[in-house]
Amino acid sequence: MTAIDTILDDILRREGGYVNHPADRGGPTKFGVTAQTLGSWRTLGRPATAAEVRALTEAEARAIYRQQYITAPGFDAVTHPALLGLLVDSGVHSGPKRAVQWLQAALGVAADGIIGPKTRAALAAADQGALYSKVLGQRMRYLGRLITNDPRQAAFAAGWANRMAEFVEKTICPHY
Repeated sequence: MTAIDTILDDILRREGGYVNHPADRGGPTKFGVTAQTLGSWRTLGRPATAAEVRALTEAEARAIYRQQYITAPGFDAVTHPALLGLLVDSGVHSGPKRAVQWLQAALGVAADGIIGPKTRAALAAADQGALYSKVLGQRMRYLGRLITNDPRQAAFAAGWANRMAEFVEKTICPHY
């Protein structure tokens, strides 16, 4: 099993099956794949319907994650498994562009949301383990601001806290 397979297993476990919570800004989701993402992936020209989301297979969800949340944003340049897992999970949860911007801010390069030559060079020269904590801190602050700015998002606070706790534990116990 590769590191990416393990990351995808973890994401699927965290995201769970089909959900259509009224406060979820992503609408209907399955395995964490939103109607918008599925519609775009299938080139439907519209968000997928709730029924189309419900019918999503795990194999298709994995293919979406590999292409849109690992390859397309350039996360395949990240060699540190824990940092890669954090960035992919962050991209799934908050959008890949935002996850790239958190990485870029941690690297001290322009946060344009695109992993280009400058970001790749900074990443290659950086201590990727140290970047992990910086990216995690940015993500945690972002989630707190989401709840502050939209109190309806507090419905997800406990789940987000559990999700973040998994990543905090990896900084304390890297083999966890």
